[in-house]
Amino acid sequence: MFLDLGQNINSSTDYTRRLFDDFGRLAILIILHIIPIVNLIIYGFMARVIKETPESNTPPKLEKYGEFWIDGLKISVVAIIYMIIPAVLIAAGAVTLFAPYMAGPYSPVVWLVPLGFGVVLMAVGIILAFAVAIIMAMAIVHLVKTGSFGKAFAVGEIVNIIGKIGWGQYVIWLIVMFIFAIIVGAIGAVPVIGWLISIIVSPIFGVFVSRSAALVYTDAVAPGTTSAAVATTSEKKFCMSCGAQIPAGATFCPVCGKSQ
Repeated sequence: MFLDLGQNINSSTDYTRRLFDDFGRLAILIILHIIPIVNLIIYGFMARVIKETPESNTPPKLEKYGEFWIDGLKISVVAIIYMIIPAVLIAAGAVTLFAPYMAGPYSPVVWLVPLGFGVVLMAVGIILAFAVAIIMAMAIVHLVKTGSFGKAFAVGEIVNIIGKIGWGQYVIWLIVMFIFAIIVGAIGAVPVIGWLISIIVSPIFGVFVSRSAALVYTDAVAPGTTSAAVATTSEKKFCMSCGAQIPAGATFCPVCGKSQ
């Protein structure tokens, strides 16, 4: 499958721009984003963006806050589970680096061995975190598209989906999203008003990334639907469980077998 990154970004940008059609919804998203715990609703909103892609070309309504919160919690738990081992390694490495300062008088053995071990632990943790993030990005989309929490850890299925995308193209997409994220993060460093701009931009950027990731996933699961063809998806039907394109009159998905 050929991933047209330009079309993906253009389609995601057009979709995200429609957030500004309803300033009330956008204002609520921004306010919810800055409230701890409550901001899980924003992650649930992004999950709905993923769920409705590519069937809908407009952002979802902000309703059923309880459902959004639960969906956001699921995504957060998945992210924590995926990152817990890298986080432990990085934390252990950091602690080991500081251990010599509490060990008493200087000694090459006492200082150099823990320092070296700490550096290795942190390096392994960081590398593992990047490797896990590659899988986790599609794992979250797979969770939302299938509606099954367990599918977030179906690594074989997730790797197969990434294989259909193309590992090289997929990694390039991740790098581009990472660069965008750095730019958004850098906005917060702007003197005086940076923090305010960051608060406004962050949920908008989250919707953009969610839409883009969902298009990447859909292009892999349903090759007949590309980012360039999103505008015509209203004439097509997709399984609400796995996202695969199915015949318009189908009552069951031929891919996952779920009722439609």
